Amino acid sequence: MIHLERDIQSLSTFKRNTNDLIGQMKETGNPIILTVNGKAELVVQDAAAYQRLLDSLERLEKIVSAKNELTHNLMQPNISPVSSKIIDLYGSCADLDIEVDDSGIDDQLDDDMIGVFDE
Repeated sequence: MIHLERDIQSLSTFKRNTNDLIGQMKETGNPIILTVNGKAELVVQDAAAYQRLLDSLERLEKIVSAKNELTHNLMQPNISPVSSKIIDLYGSCADLDIEVDDSGIDDQLDDDMIGVFDE
């Protein structure tokens, strides 16, 4: 979450205190919003935090894509009861994935659960 007093800075402050603000980003993992003439213009973020954001987005896109594909298959005529159970399994794994992330459990376990749908 962005801390308004700490994470919003003017571009001139960033220029004067670059090293300190880079250290702050690495320590907190939060981006810094840079303003020009009092308006937000840029977001500066630590590379590792940005990569985590991209990885999370990619995982979310895969989950949404799998859900859409399974939902589409469910709408097809002559759908078998097995397909309905696959939808239930998918939903359970997706719910578990969210709980795993929130509880801070190892990412490998998280990846293993997502891998169920890659096969």
